[in-house]
Amino acid sequence: MKIAVCIKQVVTREWPLRVSEAGTWIRDNDASFELNEPDAYALEEALRLKEKHGGEVVVCCAGPARASQVIREALARGADRAIHVEYEDGADTAGLDAASVAGMLASAARDEKFDLVLTGLQSDDQGFGQVGVILAEALGMPHATIIMEVQASDGSLRVKRELEGGWFQWLTIPLPALLTIQSGINQLRYATLKGIMAAKKKEIRKVATAAVPAGTQRILRVYVPEKAKETQMISGSPAEAAKALVSRLRDDARVI
Repeated sequence: MKIAVCIKQVVTREWPLRVSEAGTWIRDNDASFELNEPDAYALEEALRLKEKHGGEVVVCCAGPARASQVIREALARGADRAIHVEYEDGADTAGLDAASVAGMLASAARDEKFDLVLTGLQSDDQGFGQVGVILAEALGMPHATIIMEVQASDGSLRVKRELEGGWFQWLTIPLPALLTIQSGINQLRYATLKGIMAAKKKEIRKVATAAVPAGTQRILRVYVPEKAKETQMISGSPAEAAKALVSRLRDDARVI
């Protein structure tokens, strides 16, 4: 089974976030970075499928040159080789929307003819949860989201999806297919010294993208949540006060 795992480099959770001068993203020129956690679970699931059924695991990453950090980490954990998609001018991909990133990944992965493509459910920075779904459409693959368990058999997969309210759904889908993996599906492994040394010799194929893919969304403003406090006094009888409170919560605060 030939498996692709799409990974992303994100700012570490402990890093103090600061808005950039343009006000459309965070200032990350001096930040520390790490592998997106949901993608780490997707990588682990791919490695387990390879150990059980054989095949090859290829990590695919769309990002600037610094993204090689997480690519090497994925190779050290056990991936066989990697595909790194970056702009020819070295531009950052942090501000790109899901459609643009999916388009970059699709252009690099299409000729590989993968049997299975895995992505994390969402990224830790933007959290849109759309790249995997759009990528499946671009590659012409059936897909399933929020996967908690994967069982592979000849030519098909039986997968367990997490639904709302504690419910789950089992699906059978044909291969090739794409799955977005939920965090917590498995126990993550760490790179061993042997794996780190072996990663230095593994292939990283670089694919340059000359033009910025056309997106469908753009970030207008990023800002720190504004702190505000406003107290409103409600008078009248208990019944009148309760009615007025419900009205304020529903119509003004819109929390019910």
